[in-house]
Amino acid sequence: MTITAADIRREVKEKNVTFLRLMFSDIAGTLKNVEIPATDEQLDKVLSNKAMFDGSSIEGFVRINESDMFLHPDLDTWTVFPWGGENGAVAGLICDIYTAEGEPFAGDPRGNLKRALRHMEKVGFKSFNLGPEPEFFLFKLDEKGEPTLEVNDRGGYFDLAPTDLADNTRREIVNVLTEMGFEVEASHHEVAIGQHEIDFKYADVLKACDNIQIFKLVVKTIARKHGLYATFMAKPKFGINGSGMHCNMSLFDYEGHNVFFDPEDPKGMQLSETAYYFLGGLMKHAYNYTAIMNPTVNSYKRLVPGYEAPVYIAWAGRNRSPLIRVPASRGMGTRLELRSVDPTANPYLALAVLLEAGLDGIENKIEAPAPVESNIYIMTQEERKEAGIRDLPSTLHNAVKALQEDEVVKAALGNHIFTNFVEAKKIEWSSYAAFVSQWEIDNYLDLY
Repeated sequence: MTITAADIRREVKEKNVTFLRLMFSDIAGTLKNVEIPATDEQLDKVLSNKAMFDGSSIEGFVRINESDMFLHPDLDTWTVFPWGGENGAVAGLICDIYTAEGEPFAGDPRGNLKRALRHMEKVGFKSFNLGPEPEFFLFKLDEKGEPTLEVNDRGGYFDLAPTDLADNTRREIVNVLTEMGFEVEASHHEVAIGQHEIDFKYADVLKACDNIQIFKLVVKTIARKHGLYATFMAKPKFGINGSGMHCNMSLFDYEGHNVFFDPEDPKGMQLSETAYYFLGGLMKHAYNYTAIMNPTVNSYKRLVPGYEAPVYIAWAGRNRSPLIRVPASRGMGTRLELRSVDPTANPYLALAVLLEAGLDGIENKIEAPAPVESNIYIMTQEERKEAGIRDLPSTLHNAVKALQEDEVVKAALGNHIFTNFVEAKKIEWSSYAAFVSQWEIDNYLDLY
């Protein structure tokens, strides 16, 4: 459904919208916003792409002498938030960022994904679909309203009340998302205590990435309402599973066919040659794009054996231990599932990189290695080496080094985003490397 400026003006009046949030994402994937009153004058400015903000205040954007940036709202992202107060409702629009010269800003992650989609269209495909599976933890707040690491339930996978005490919170999150137009497919407790997952229907990748950002906002907002703190941090607690964001991907042609499906596949998996080449690209660049999929120091505390997260670069059908899996659904539902991504990733950057890696596979006919259907976690190092299975990077430091060596991934980010991302991550790693942790105190203080 296409939303027009007239539709927005009508809803502002009908739903008593008093404030507008003009939202965009920085390079780290943090959702930012400029909030303005929903007066006729300000609405005219927004709908004519004349709303401005100071880009020099946003990490990785521009220098102070280049600070004037313009917000171009995507009208199809219009939403009225269901938690308005007595002073009226608040609505939001997700925006693309433009320079003062009227050009798309090279540091805008959303605009960068659009650039990758234009490349996809030139190659001959109409759409790239994404079905994300973001996980999160719910923690209690202390008496000052600050988050703790105390979970509010002892539930496990698919448990329900009274074991899962957060089911009411999840239910309200689902209700709010549904009211906002999300098609929620499943909601359940995850494996770890305090961990949850809400899956919403796949969509065109741009809309899906927008949905991820709004989803995080909704989850955090409703959790606070229930006296809880929601975090999408990859590994907030030692000794239990971390949070992932599996990405289910598929390509479609201009006739509406899923080009990953081929019922006559001689290999018996009902995958097309295009799917195998796309998979080959994902596999070839996997080590080097890990910094984008897992962009924090903490991300690598999740990517360790024993907690269901992938550690090894391999692919399979039913086997859930490799990096990439081909879920059982076929026909229109044929897809590739990358299991390493965690919810701290900037979705726009992650999917631009994955799309370009897959397109590299298609354009250069990169062959995927043989699938690995045995449990990789119980293989010895020698067995993995013999099978050609490589480990993912073990630290952010190693991942950033690998990122800088891959021209396809660098081109997928563009020079501005690549340069600023690497600089930020080097600073993050240096800060972490210099920090003396409690683990070091516990293990070394009395020993030496």
